[in-house]
Amino acid sequence: MSQTPELPLDIRLLNALATGLYALGALLLTVMWLVWWTARPSFDVRAVRVQGDVTHYNAITMRANVLPHLQGTFFTLDLQAAQRAFEALPWVRQAQVSRDFPNRLRVQLQEHQTVAFWGEEGQPRLVNSFGEVFDANLGELEQEDLPRLNGPLAQSAQILAMYHSLQRLLQPHELSVQQLELTARGGWRAELDTGTQLELGTGDSAEVLARAERFLKTVTQVAARYQRTPQQLAAVDLRHVDGYALRLQGVMTLGEGKGQ
Repeated sequence: MSQTPELPLDIRLLNALATGLYALGALLLTVMWLVWWTARPSFDVRAVRVQGDVTHYNAITMRANVLPHLQGTFFTLDLQAAQRAFEALPWVRQAQVSRDFPNRLRVQLQEHQTVAFWGEEGQPRLVNSFGEVFDANLGELEQEDLPRLNGPLAQSAQILAMYHSLQRLLQPHELSVQQLELTARGGWRAELDTGTQLELGTGDSAEVLARAERFLKTVTQVAARYQRTPQQLAAVDLRHVDGYALRLQGVMTLGEGKGQ
């Protein structure tokens, strides 16, 4: 029985090299064909399917505002770049973008839920429910009776938290915060819906709220001495160590923490 003679080593190496080159060539041709195929105009993104919060946007407005800024086809589009393009829209807080074969994008949208104005009156800046400040067209704002917050931008979430805490303290007294500011020196200043100017002083949240709570426990009795109610306060200063100063329609007095 005859045996096939083994090829020399150099021949075997040349054969292996040729096979590898053929395989590499076939792979390159396949890649080139895929690049050509995925770049065909038939795969251009032609529609946007919007899900989630759509108060200010729908698929038509999304397509008009975003698609002109996107580059690539359904297959070659950079989804992270698309996400940034959607999140650049004024009312959009977060957007998750995915492909929807053959030529659509699916967008899961989260809009800003507005809870307050930010900054000086007239500025187009708002605060969302996370305490984040964002710019928007105030003419598109559905709710106009919002409080106004102000202070260092990096502390917007802290200012919103203080607003909510003060609201909980004031609500049983039929009072509400209309404006709240954290000054550059760390002092808290508020204006109530009655027009009362409230100086809360400095310190951490617990210290400021403790002063406000002490004031609210005694203010009804102190104001009653002058035939007034807490709603008739003109100004209150809580920066005193053992009490507070208040002004009632031109009457100046000093109220202690125990209402004496």
